[in-house]
Amino acid sequence: MKRNDIIDFKALEKELQAALTADEKGIVLASHLKPLEPKDKIGGKKTVPWNCHTIQGRPSQDETTEISPEKTRLQPETSAEFYRDWRRYLRSGSERYEALLQLGGPKLGRLFQMDVGFGLLGEMLMALADHVRPADRWVVLGILRSLAGTGRFTLNLSLMSHAERESCRALFQKLQAMGTPSLEGRDLGEQPGGLQEEESLLQELLRLYHVD
Repeated sequence: MKRNDIIDFKALEKELQAALTADEKGIVLASHLKPLEPKDKIGGKKTVPWNCHTIQGRPSQDETTEISPEKTRLQPETSAEFYRDWRRYLRSGSERYEALLQLGGPKLGRLFQMDVGFGLLGEMLMALADHVRPADRWVVLGILRSLAGTGRFTLNLSLMSHAERESCRALFQKLQAMGTPSLEGRDLGEQPGGLQEEESLLQELLRLYHVD
């Protein structure tokens, strides 16, 4: 082996140590860098949220989006729009209940003339059962009557879960116990013809919803 081919281990050790030292400095410097803020743009206009998930301790941009009160008021023109808004904006039972009252029986009947859709009927009945008020009795009866007139109602009723069936039964028990509605609930354009007509409608609905 020639002299020039002899490996200088001391020189290699110095070079390796220098490289390690440089790497350590780079890691230390990088650890002090802050995550990119939304305002830290590189280049032209951004069309998507910039670095919205890298800021520790802060929720993502999607989580911080506030829903205006106008969006929580359903104004659907089709059953698809209703289903979308029902899922997207109305998360609590009380919000769903108020939305059903706002739309009323006639509008719901028009929206779901063809079919209520799998799972949706049970969710509506659960919202009504959990939040029905004596003042809303006549309006709720009107909603139930309109839903019973939608396409494939009997099939959708048979596909409800055990919990949804129990809510349906509880709803009718509450409606029966409420008796005559107060005058406060008669301001939504659905005036009953009288107690006899109301009780007749209730008996019809008990039969349609297969409630004993």
